[in-house]
Amino acid sequence: MGFLYEGMGLDGFSALVAFIGVFLFLNEIARRSKVMSVALFCILPVVLAVLVFYGPLGSPTGNTWFGWVKVVSALIGVYGFLLIRFTKLGEKKFAAYFPAAILSINIAEAVYREFQVYATYKTLTVDEGGILVLGGTWNILNALAGILTIVTLTGFVGIRVSRDRTRDMIWPDMTWMYVIGYTLWNFAYVYNCISTRSLYAGFGILIAAIIAEYVFKRGAWLQHRAQILSLYAMFSLSVDFQAASYFKVLPTYTEGALMALSITSFVFNLGVFAYMLYTVRKRRSNPITQEIYGHTASYQKTVLANSL
Repeated sequence: MGFLYEGMGLDGFSALVAFIGVFLFLNEIARRSKVMSVALFCILPVVLAVLVFYGPLGSPTGNTWFGWVKVVSALIGVYGFLLIRFTKLGEKKFAAYFPAAILSINIAEAVYREFQVYATYKTLTVDEGGILVLGGTWNILNALAGILTIVTLTGFVGIRVSRDRTRDMIWPDMTWMYVIGYTLWNFAYVYNCISTRSLYAGFGILIAAIIAEYVFKRGAWLQHRAQILSLYAMFSLSVDFQAASYFKVLPTYTEGALMALSITSFVFNLGVFAYMLYTVRKRRSNPITQEIYGHTASYQKTVLANSL
């Protein structure tokens, strides 16, 4: 990863693998147990907030508004998904709009931050959270990619709960194209705006969500993403983990790397948008009121895997 990162030795690689493994494990035990979900997402946030407020715990991430907003918005998503999964609220038609709404808000926060970095940091600067940032054209490109990830959210009316013990929230119309497009966009965003922590806040937790989706539970990517992001956001506010030597794998901070990631993100998501328009026109479907990818193998595999 020399183009994007420097200082990745065996200890750094091992730490990254362990990091991904821990978040995968916590996501799985929360997914399989309502008791663990309550412990991790209701009790733990309160305990950590008290410890951060009174001083025993803390991190430079807590010095920025975005760090706190991200914790709150991610947890709101988790709470909403738990209500959809385990209460009668999930049977209401309007409940299907919540996942799309909270994801759109989450993306919009990041898009705003891209524009803020572009306008504020004209030279490589350490921000109030101790993060090295550099604004440039890449922020604009990736902000546009983020807007595309909102526009290409389709078929949320088809969100339903899996017919098994874990009762996962399944979104069949959110195919691999969207998952990859979002992953590219979010990684570019984190690299652009939270660069110092991007290997972990970006690559690590994004890969964990993809593994959870395609190895443990297909169709529940947004649920995986929300739970893993919430756990990471709480952890990063509470512990300055990158003070440890084996977590000090840092970006190269080159304009070439910044631009390459943002161009890749923008081009791929433009392709997802073009395919959505093609599908809507060919099949005369409405992405807001209908599922539009029911003809795809990705959709059909998700439905089959969850007995829907």
